[in-house]
Amino acid sequence: MIVVSAASGALGRLVVARLLTRLPARRVAAAVRDPARCADLAALGVDVRRGDYDDPASLRSAFRDAERLLLISSPELAAERRTRQHLAAVEAAVAAGVQAVAYTSFLGADRDGGGMNAAHHATERAIVDSGLGYTLLRHPFYTEAFVNPGLRDAVDVGRLTDGTGGRGLNTALRADLAEAAANALTDEAHLGHGYDLTGPLWTYPQLAEALGEVTGRRVELEAGETPGPLGFLVGLARAGALERQTDDLCRLLGREPTSLR
Repeated sequence: MIVVSAASGALGRLVVARLLTRLPARRVAAAVRDPARCADLAALGVDVRRGDYDDPASLRSAFRDAERLLLISSPELAAERRTRQHLAAVEAAVAAGVQAVAYTSFLGADRDGGGMNAAHHATERAIVDSGLGYTLLRHPFYTEAFVNPGLRDAVDVGRLTDGTGGRGLNTALRADLAEAAANALTDEAHLGHGYDLTGPLWTYPQLAEALGEVTGRRVELEAGETPGPLGFLVGLARAGALERQTDDLCRLLGREPTSLR
């Protein structure tokens, strides 16, 4: 049995769907805060269980009979609460007799225990120290944060604002990361490894070119500030913080990750 935590989210649902292409539904369980939100998964034969990161007893019940657990990181942004939630999940996995955990961490969490990586770093240490088998899947930012429906506006006006200064971005699609997680969960060769997952490096000039190719309309690039939450990520890119590259995602997928185009 493989249990996927936080399975009602976008990534969790993609992982469950991928697992169902290679395992019978009776061998897949979804641990979610609100099972009523996952009637569609239950209709496919997936065992939908209540597993709330803030309720350790529910996690122990949700993880029962699991040989493998995918611990998808909590959406909680406060590091202290997020750490508490993750450590409760690790303890529940041990108590439930789970054999191995795959954890969706973040790039750099093995080296950096501060800032946005504080909870990831603490969780990685707890998993390694727990005695459980493990695979650490360190994610980049999602490509979908940048390649989103808002790009239609850029096509309509013929201009794309670039606040990155032309620096590269190593993002990856959720679908690729979900497939990599499913591969890690179903192949013991990945136990004991930490993977730094990056997609193919791309730039805003390449994005503008790809938009023009796909739509048949010219899209000019202009320098400027990116408003809203995306501005923070663009700022990281401008500082060169998103240019790290590895072949780990390619290795886990057994193919090249999805290209920008």
